[in-house]
Amino acid sequence: MLSIEDNKLMTETDAGAPMGELFRRFWLPALMAEELPSPDCTPVRLTILGERLIAFKDSSGRIGFLDQRCPHRLSSLFYGRNENDGLRCVYHGWKFDVDGNCIDIPNSPEGDTYKDKVQAFSAYPATERGGLIWIYMGPKSSNPVFPEMEWARVPDSHRYISKMFIDGNYLQTAEGDIDSSHVGFLHSRLNTATIGSNSIQLGGVPRPQLTEDRAPTWTITDTEYGVMLAAHRDTSEGENYWRVNQWLMPSYTMIASQVGQTLQCNVRVPMDDEHTLYFRIKWHPDRPLTDTEVNEYENGGVIFPELIPGTYLPKENASNDYLIDRAAQKMATFTGIKSIPAQDFAVQSDMGGPIMDRSQEHLVSSDQAIIRVRKRLLDAARELQEGNEPQEAMNGEAYRVRSLDIVLPAKTTFEEGATEHLASKV
Repeated sequence: MLSIEDNKLMTETDAGAPMGELFRRFWLPALMAEELPSPDCTPVRLTILGERLIAFKDSSGRIGFLDQRCPHRLSSLFYGRNENDGLRCVYHGWKFDVDGNCIDIPNSPEGDTYKDKVQAFSAYPATERGGLIWIYMGPKSSNPVFPEMEWARVPDSHRYISKMFIDGNYLQTAEGDIDSSHVGFLHSRLNTATIGSNSIQLGGVPRPQLTEDRAPTWTITDTEYGVMLAAHRDTSEGENYWRVNQWLMPSYTMIASQVGQTLQCNVRVPMDDEHTLYFRIKWHPDRPLTDTEVNEYENGGVIFPELIPGTYLPKENASNDYLIDRAAQKMATFTGIKSIPAQDFAVQSDMGGPIMDRSQEHLVSSDQAIIRVRKRLLDAARELQEGNEPQEAMNGEAYRVRSLDIVLPAKTTFEEGATEHLASKV
């Protein structure tokens, strides 16, 4: 459990809050690249770290993130005209470039001289990489490097990304990504002829070990990029089954994946303290994704949830109880909820409310990964309060790692038998 004070520190991400300032020291994914497809395209609204912003791509292809309010009368720039290398407010015609400079005040005779005294309330740098548009919201003096995760380095054809808006504070959703013991319950199937009774299929060969041993033990290692979280399970054949997740600062988790299969990364970015921007990413380092894989991701409704057309909102949501099927819960799956992400949403979005009170929880040994990651975040936020910048933000090469799901001979640790599989090759 956490104290009320520490829980507040970890869950509040507005500007000026310790955790909000920590997140602002990193490049963060903010939009799908397809949301700003061409110069002078339609601007996009977004909320990130409690700030309401407008993103636009100007006539030269540069991307800007501006505070949504026009500094003149605080009208929304979302309705602005994106033209001639700037975003023009439709109320009185004031115009701003991607750096937040006011470049035209046409409704006043002193406009030519007064415009140089006006700036957007905020303007943030942007970059487009790995199928996403990224934002940096911290001080210019910090100047972080880009996190060189493998999925952002492979060709577009090797990668699939889904974006979702989900309820709940970022931390309780991120903690689910590093909680290995829940997999053997929440995501398990009860009766399936194709993969074996009470088994789980997460990509690759079936892993009945996830339900044969539902109480994993941990080997946890602090790293340059975050924390390596290795969950060990005994098998019925006396072998060692290892699921190694990689948690990377400030909120990425590479989910354990079998050698040679597609890999997965979950990205959790706070929109505000009660809502989370979720990017779910699949990629293969060595080849394009197959038509079968892409069709499953787009239409299968299990690995990725179906979205309400024209939105980034999952069809399975709290308003319809995540479309739970009680008959399926009795006969087929542990939850009766179709998609794996929606199974997570159902138990994580409302944990006594949208912001979990961790002073009320009762942790056990299977929660060691959660405890360690919390400590890493708390320590980093407190170090920043003391004036020490997070070194992870300056070490993008350290992010070139992979997760792992592997069965090894008895008494063989993953360090002894599988280290070669934990490094990115791209």
